[in-house]
Amino acid sequence: MTRRLFLLRHGEVTSHRGDVPVTEEGLQTATEVGRRLAARAEGAIRVLSGETRRTRDTAAAVARGAREAGAQVLEEGVAFALRNPDLYLAGVRVDMVSSEAAFAAQVPGLEESDISRIAFFSEWLTVPDRVGWWVGHKNPPGDDAAAVAERIRTFAASLADREDSTAFTVGITHSPVLRALALEVTGSDTGEPRWLAGLQADIAADRSVQLRVLPDAP
Repeated sequence: MTRRLFLLRHGEVTSHRGDVPVTEEGLQTATEVGRRLAARAEGAIRVLSGETRRTRDTAAAVARGAREAGAQVLEEGVAFALRNPDLYLAGVRVDMVSSEAAFAAQVPGLEESDISRIAFFSEWLTVPDRVGWWVGHKNPPGDDAAAVAERIRTFAASLADREDSTAFTVGITHSPVLRALALEVTGSDTGEPRWLAGLQADIAADRSVQLRVLPDAP
């Protein structure tokens, strides 16, 4: 039995400064995506997310839309694999954030001025397309794009272990994760995905994974 996984970007946010909520419009879009997915489902839908508020908000809205359209949602929860790339700063795993203060706040004993002297993080804060810069970086202090793509492939392959009647799984994640996967699939950085767009993964019983980029939300 082939398993299907939709890996989708979270809904619209007004900025990425902090763990911000999804906008009302973004929640409406996510709910509509849930309804459309329910119309395609011949069985229950599993909805998972990363750990951030924007991914959890989006997942809850997708699940709500699917239920409103009559689908059974087996579970909602956080899947650790759907997190943003792991970066390390002074021995601490840090999130991709947009200011020296936000980086320093994640590492006890580190000051804002310390960030500016570390080449990767200093440049990260100045480039126009931070995610695109990371995607092309050969030696980031943590996950590179290939490592993230391999993480998600391993996660997707594990869905073959299930023996239930799930129609498909929806995983709400982040732009860097999706761009890393798109780079592997297409050979180039496809840029920022639209809100609720992403990739489709088909997982065979032998745990092989076939990925394709979706042009828009499902």
